[in-house]
Parts: sequence; structure tokens; C-alpha cells
Amino acid sequence: MAGRIEDYALIGDMQTAALVCRDGTVDWLCLPRFDSHAIFAGLLGTEEHGFWRLGPAHASDAEPPSAARRTYRGDSLVLESEWDTPRGTVRVTDFMPPRDGAPQLIRIVEGVSGRVPMRSELRMRFSYGRVVPWVHKHEGRTVAVAGPDSVWFDTEAETYGEALTTYADFTVAPGDRIAFTISWEPSHKKPPALPEPEQSLTATEDFWRDWVEHCTYHGPYREAVVRSLITLKALTYAPTGGIVAAPTTSLPEEIGGVRNWDYRYTWLRDAAITLSSLLRTGYREEARAWREWLLRAVAGDPENLQIMYGIAGERELGEAELDWLPGYENSTPVRVGNGAAHQLQLDVYGEVTEALHLAHMTGLARNDYASVLQLKLIQYLEDHWNEPDEGIWEVRGPRRHFVHSKVMAWVAVDRTIKLIESGDADGPLERWKQLRDDIHRDVCEKGYDKERNTFTQSYGSRELDASLLLIPQMGFLPPDDKRVIGTIEAIQRELSTSDGFILRYPTDGDDEGVDGLPGDEGAFLACSFWMADDLAMIGRVDEARRLFEKLLSLRNDLGLLAEEWDPRLKRQVGNFPQAFSHVPLIDTALRLTASGAYGG
Repeated sequence: MAGRIEDYALIGDMQTAALVCRDGTVDWLCLPRFDSHAIFAGLLGTEEHGFWRLGPAHASDAEPPSAARRTYRGDSLVLESEWDTPRGTVRVTDFMPPRDGAPQLIRIVEGVSGRVPMRSELRMRFSYGRVVPWVHKHEGRTVAVAGPDSVWFDTEAETYGEALTTYADFTVAPGDRIAFTISWEPSHKKPPALPEPEQSLTATEDFWRDWVEHCTYHGPYREAVVRSLITLKALTYAPTGGIVAAPTTSLPEEIGGVRNWDYRYTWLRDAAITLSSLLRTGYREEARAWREWLLRAVAGDPENLQIMYGIAGERELGEAELDWLPGYENSTPVRVGNGAAHQLQLDVYGEVTEALHLAHMTGLARNDYASVLQLKLIQYLEDHWNEPDEGIWEVRGPRRHFVHSKVMAWVAVDRTIKLIESGDADGPLERWKQLRDDIHRDVCEKGYDKERNTFTQSYGSRELDASLLLIPQMGFLPPDDKRVIGTIEAIQRELSTSDGFILRYPTDGDDEGVDGLPGDEGAFLACSFWMADDLAMIGRVDEARRLFEKLLSLRNDLGLLAEEWDPRLKRQVGNFPQAFSHVPLIDTALRLTASGAYGG
């Protein structure tokens, strides 16, 4: 069985990523891209679906031991895990070097004390655990081949095959260093170059150290902010600038439930808010690369803007179910692709425009086509803002007039007006000012419940929605507006869990709710950070700090967050690690630091 979600560490090369469990098992790795088929899919099934365990030898009928300690080496994505055994202490260093050639996962075993028997157990299964590759020797190297893929396994340790698995049994003493590497290459091409593990380790550490030096945040939450920034950088697909929402698929929002989605794509919303956080902490190159990705993905067709694309801008992300995988802790179905790609979500226009606006305000070099795109987006919104949509949460029920969608349409128009007023674009200024006023009036009249003094999830509904917390953050209304304060307090009353975290919206258990799905879900971590942000904005800074630091305590030992927190099971749930959780962590840290609302 796979470990708990929070038991995993992330390593990656900014083109794909692996998850490494506390016991030294790599249970998830897609090659060569984030959205490629997994060669290790044990995370969503069993050991029969592929894994790579490296750690102290143990009895075959015993659970593999967990590391006594693990940490990232400094501000990097190089993972160190240490085991204390009766025979001594051993360290394993795991990393994926930023790619210059074939993708590689490198694992270096180092003896610390005593003499420790070790075992490497490598079971490659291609196509998400469905295909057993042909494993053989080629010029002294081990290679696994299936269809278009080949994975090369290199080590100085002696290996042998048994039960369709490649093993290495060896012993390490103090000072011993033994490296293991897998490299991917299309099966029709010549073998990848022999790995150079020690040189790659130095280069990987240098890369991350140099990148982190650009961070402009030096406040009291620097450790959490830097780890979140590294995670966001790791979720960036370097060749194109696209940013995945998470490196995994189908980790459940409810253990045993059906809310299991593929997040290995670029949501415009997630990518836009990620870029906003990177820009506010000094990372302009990532913003430039994403803007170029956006312009290529939309490609002169803003009328058919999708809410998400593939990491290279692909439009077709057809959803399918992998029925041979039993799912994470029997949470089925396991899905690949995402059928929400063609939903109408009007809020995306606002997030994209806000990101372009922030890039412009922080001095990113002007791109004329970006301005043209922004104007075209508003031309589309002018005719469609008053239509119902699926909203920020991608409901699979009927379309509604979601308040958050209308607010973000207002944001899109407002930021474009500012662009025109700055002299960097031309457009019908007075007409769009009237449009901005019309949207604002419509929301305040139809999306506000006067009796309860709160905005609602959609026009005419009584349900609340945590996305309403963004109203003051987007400047739609000032924080001290009584309607804003009333909405914050209503969400605290009606969408708060017993431990003070915030749900996205009400769900109805076995019945289908507003999202068209049965079952429940955990507290959505982004929403809880938004609450902390709002509390700080309305002057309740001590309360905001307490909630923020409570949220920080939910991170795993390596500072990573999934999408949600299950308040009943007290564990992380949803895809992992999740950009949409780490972005608001950064934003709230910046706000609390600016307000001086932090502990000693």
C-alpha cells in the first residue's frame, strides 16, 4: 500500500517529477513529461504497478523501515533521507538534475556509520502499471523497453533479476558512496549518455542555490515562502513556461470517494496566480516565459479560450478512466485527462488579465500582442459576462450565475481600463467604464443577500462559497465595506470546519450537490489562506496570524501541502503538492509581514 500523501517528498527537473516515500520508495514518476504515462504508478495501485525502493534490507514479510530523518539539502530540491539501523546509519540522496539531455532520477547511497546491508528493488511498469517491459542487458547496461519508451538503469552495484524485478543487494560502510540512476530515452534512439551522479549532484545544488538567491522576500516566514517558491518552480515545465497545477492525478479529495482528477495540466487560473506570487517575490523571468506560453496557447483565438491547456499548449485533454488501477486507498476512478477543459469559466478572464496587469506594473518588458490579447478578452466578456458558467470550482452540475465569476469579469475590465489609461493600449475607454459599472451593480444587486448581510455563491441562491473571500483582495469592494465584513463572518459561521479551516462550499454527502457530484471533501487549503488574508485586511491581524500559523502546521515535514485537509481523518488529501495551496501561502505571508502581524 502507498504511504499517506504527506509521507511523500517531491523531487523534479522542471519537466517531470517523482514522489519519494519515507521508506525510500519512489511510487510515482511519469517520463519524460509531467503528463506522460507513469513508469511507477504504485501510488495509485499496488507494487505490481511499478515502484523503486532503495533502503536498508529487511525481511520479506516485514514492512520496509521508514527513514528516521529526512530533509531537503538547504534551499534545494535535493532530498536526503537517513536510516538508523542496528548495524549503523545510512543516507540516501535523491534528486533529478535540471535536464540537459535525457531525464534522470539519481539516487546516491552513502554509509554514515557501521556496515549497513542495503537493497535496491526496481520494478518498472509502463503505461500506468499496465505494461511489463522487456528488461535485458545492452553493452553492460540494464534497459527496459516497451513500445516507444526505454528506461536505462545504471549502477556499479551488482544486479540480478527475479520475479520481473531488478534487485541489487550490497553493504555500505562509512565513506562508501554507491549511485543508482534511471534515464529515459525514446526506444528507437541510441542509448543515453552514461550518468555522472556526483557532477550532477553538484550542478543541481548550484542551480537551486542560484535560483533562490533571486528571492526578494526576507521576512519572518522566509523558510515557508522559499520552500513554496521552490515547489512552484518545480511545477514549471521549463521548455514552454507552462505550469502544472500538481504533478499527480487522482489523489482523492475524499478517501474512498470519486472526486479524483488529473491535475498535470496548465490551468490558466492556477498559472496566473502562481505568476502573481513569483512576480511579488522577484521572479520576473518565469512571468515572461509564462506570458509567452499564454500567447502561444491562445494563439489569436481568445473567443475560444480554454480554462486549461496541456503544458505545451495542447487543447485536447480528453478524460479517460484507468480501470486496471484500484486507486489510492481504493479511491476510484483513476482518471487521466480532464473533461473540464472545455467548460465555460468566466473568472479565468479576470485571473489572466490580473496576471498580465501585474507583469506590466512590475516592469516586465512590454509585449504588444499581450496587450492586443487583453483587449480581445474584454471584447469577448462584453458580450458574455452575463451568461451562467461552471465557475471556479468546475462544477459538473448545471451552469449558474456564480458571483465570483462576475467579480472576476469586473477585474478583467477594471485592469484593462487601467492599461488604457496608462497609455499602453487603445480601447473604448468610456464604454468599458460603463461596462465595469454595470457588472459591479449587477453583482451587488443580484449576488447579495441583504437579510443575512452576505454575498452568495450564485444569483438567487442561499449557499455560500469561499471564493467570495477574494472580493476585497481583488479590489471589488474595500475591506471595511459592511458587505465584505458580513460575508467573511458568514463564511466563518457556515463553511468552517471544527478545527477552523474553510470548506469551498457545502456538499451533500451521498446526494449530488451544486457541483453535480456525490460525496464530500476536505477543507480546501487555499480558501483557508484566503480567510487569513481577509482577516488581516479587516484589521483582525492576530486572528489572521493564528490561522496562518495553524495552516503552516499542516505542511508535512518537508514543507509541502496537498490540495485539501481532511478534518476528520487529520491528514492531507487531494493532488500533491498543489500549486493552488502554496501560492496563497506566499501571498498571506507577504500580507502578514507587511502588516507586522507575526509572532516573535
